[in-house]
Amino acid sequence: MVTCYIAIGSNLGDRRGFIESAIKKIRLLANTKVKKVSSIIETLPQGGPPQGLYLNGVLAIETDLTPYQLLQELQKIELMLGRVRTVLNAPRPIDLDILTYSDICIKEEALCLPHPRILERDFVLIPLKEIAPELVKRLKRTKPIKRE
Repeated sequence: MVTCYIAIGSNLGDRRGFIESAIKKIRLLANTKVKKVSSIIETLPQGGPPQGLYLNGVLAIETDLTPYQLLQELQKIELMLGRVRTVLNAPRPIDLDILTYSDICIKEEALCLPHPRILERDFVLIPLKEIAPELVKRLKRTKPIKRE
C-alpha cells in the first residue's frame, strides 16, 4: 500500500455533510484505508465566478489503487455527490484532489502529481501541515512540478 494525501472541499449546500459523505465513500473504496483526517477549515474561494465560502480539509489514505484508478474513484464519488463540471473553479458540492501519491511524479494532462498548486494554497497547506508536517517541509524543499 502507498500513502496518498487527498484535498477535500465543498462550498455548496450542506458543505460539512458533503465532506462527511465523501469521506465515508472513500472509506468504502477497495484496498484503501483512511488513516488521518485533518480539521475542516473555512476558507475564501480562489478564482472562478463569485461564490460562497469553502470548507476544506485533507485526508491521508493508504491504497493499492494506481494513481489513475484512485483518480477515477474520486471522480465517481464527486459525481455521486452531485458535482457537475462547468467553468473552472465553479462552486461545487464536493471537490476531491489527489495532492500526492507516495513519491511518484506524473506530469500528464489528466493527472499531475504532486498537485501543481499545492504550495500556493493555504486551504491545502494548513490542513496538510496538521496531519503531515514533514511532507510539507519536503515539498517546500523540492518544489512540485508545474504544468506548462
